[in-house]
Amino acid sequence: MACVGNLGDPPPDSGPIAVPTQVVAARFPRLSHAQWEQTVVDLFHLDAPTRLSAAFTPDPLGGKAFDNNQSALEVSPSLWSDYERAAESIAASVTGDAAKLARILPPNLTEAPATNAMAFIMAFGQRAYRRPLRFDERNAQLALFASGATLYPDLDPFVAGVRLSITAFLQSPHFIYRAEMDAQSPLVGVALAPLGSWAIASRLSYALWNSMPDDELFRAAASGELAVPAGLRAQIERLLGSPRAGATVTRFFDQLYGGNQYTSLTKSKTLYPDFDPSVGAEMRAELGKFTGDVFQRGGGVRELLTSTTTFVTPRLAAIYGITKAPSGAPDADGFSRVELDPSQRAGLLTRSGFLAWKGTDSESNIIQRGVFVTRKIICQKLGAPPAAAQGATVGGQKTNRERINALTGPGTCGESCHGTYINAPGFALEHYGAMGEYRALDGDSPIDAAASFPFTDGPMAFADAVDFSQVLAKSPQVHACFSGFLLEYIAGRERVPADDPFVADLARRSLSGASARDLLVSVLMSDIVRYPLAITEIQ
Repeated sequence: MACVGNLGDPPPDSGPIAVPTQVVAARFPRLSHAQWEQTVVDLFHLDAPTRLSAAFTPDPLGGKAFDNNQSALEVSPSLWSDYERAAESIAASVTGDAAKLARILPPNLTEAPATNAMAFIMAFGQRAYRRPLRFDERNAQLALFASGATLYPDLDPFVAGVRLSITAFLQSPHFIYRAEMDAQSPLVGVALAPLGSWAIASRLSYALWNSMPDDELFRAAASGELAVPAGLRAQIERLLGSPRAGATVTRFFDQLYGGNQYTSLTKSKTLYPDFDPSVGAEMRAELGKFTGDVFQRGGGVRELLTSTTTFVTPRLAAIYGITKAPSGAPDADGFSRVELDPSQRAGLLTRSGFLAWKGTDSESNIIQRGVFVTRKIICQKLGAPPAAAQGATVGGQKTNRERINALTGPGTCGESCHGTYINAPGFALEHYGAMGEYRALDGDSPIDAAASFPFTDGPMAFADAVDFSQVLAKSPQVHACFSGFLLEYIAGRERVPADDPFVADLARRSLSGASARDLLVSVLMSDIVRYPLAITEIQ
């Protein structure tokens, strides 16, 4: 189910921007499995995740960049059965443990069963639905609560009612979906119908914490503070100040840059006799620590692409050729902060995890590295491979670059795509082998990493990966690419043409030095959060 939505209104200090236009966005975005899991933890004040979602029917992402993409989050019959089993399991667990039960009961229960039932339904229901219950919902839940004693005769009648209520609440569409049905009535002459404060609270909390609002955000929603820019910004800043926001930022970068792929590496035992697949988990953690450090220190796209700072374990240090022990003590995870050789490394594209993932068992993978950079860093659209390229194999040329060029470069069927957009970024990364180690030679031939890329504002030449990273960091196309992905993650949907004016504004600020945090706040202060739909006729 979907509706027409609006976005694009910037925060007061962001400068001029084009008038918002209509976009299609779901009014009933389903919780992702990760959001469901964390919401259950927060709803019941649990000490640890239930991990019940691990058995849920997987969501087929269908090539979507992020696991919160609304178009991929449907409820199939099998998933509905998963929700039912999980609800029953959680209800039994909570009501079968006096300590867990006490965490969700309202204070000052009385001796009057009806009063206690009402108090529980109103308090728990508001948290489960993430908004106050309507009159009809309250009455329906009270009737259900009363039937608990019949269904569970061995339990105390009040506990039985709680168990049945929990089971029902967790299967309700108002829990499973973030139903955004509280848009306010538009004013005369106003073409947008803003969301109510309760829906805005959920949008903020799921964007920054991947979970339901906390008590303070509920309070702000009830008071109406989220309806004014100052109140909205205050809550955004508060949420961003929590370690939970850091985990969500890490999740954004991890999904955007394929961190989960690092944990399934395979390499040639002949060329890499000491290779252990478990190093992939360290590479993934390095990605999280690196991107998190850039974000927390106020960095942006430029720092992501050019910083020489990273975090290493002894195994990662060996890949980077670091022989001197780090000066500082390792953190709790065993990682030490280091500065890499600036003549060999610059930013994300020269980190070991990405290079090892986009490497074969024995050598660099020019095509796969080039495709990733073109799609995820530059956002240059690529067409399907030509039919003549199907099944083609590299020849016996001396270097990897020569072989790829002979297969897909000038004069071949792949000239217009590979030769133009894919090969150049891959060539820039030829100084890095299958594990991301730096090398000067391909066999016994000096590596040529120079190339040129046709950006939308003109071609740019570069000498190697370090130079290429600097070129990328100065490209408006790259800043727009990052801004578009950030919008997609916060909005929970793919970017559409109507987003272009807003993305262009973000990109201009990013190119001028705005941090990733600044961009994130701008998205959260925009119409993407505040306005779900456009009103075409004002009554």
